[in-house]
Amino acid sequence: MITDEDLAQQFSAIIEQFHPRVWKLLRQCYVKVIHTNFVRVCVSDMQYIGIYCPNSIIAILESEKDLLREVAKQIGLVEVMCLNATNLVHDPMSKLKQSNPRLWLELNWIATQEQ
Repeated sequence: MITDEDLAQQFSAIIEQFHPRVWKLLRQCYVKVIHTNFVRVCVSDMQYIGIYCPNSIIAILESEKDLLREVAKQIGLVEVMCLNATNLVHDPMSKLKQSNPRLWLELNWIATQEQ
């Protein structure tokens, strides 16, 4: 069975191999498969690729979203979401640190690596 980590790694490997310019941006980010379950709309679980990136590159990465969507669809994912890691880490109302400390640490590292 293919795990979420395998899908995220496969997505990153395809970008690295075929789109090196975008890979330079993506390697500064945290790539994760995100699940949503819309019970009213469909029965199955929908999977997105979530790209958590620092504030400094989110606009550039958003401009490459069509390419990222194409790669995501090739590996069976529904959509690509670019999320601002800097804002998530610094949001005083966020419960991410308590609910998912490992993800919070990853995002904190990404946010502090800004140049």
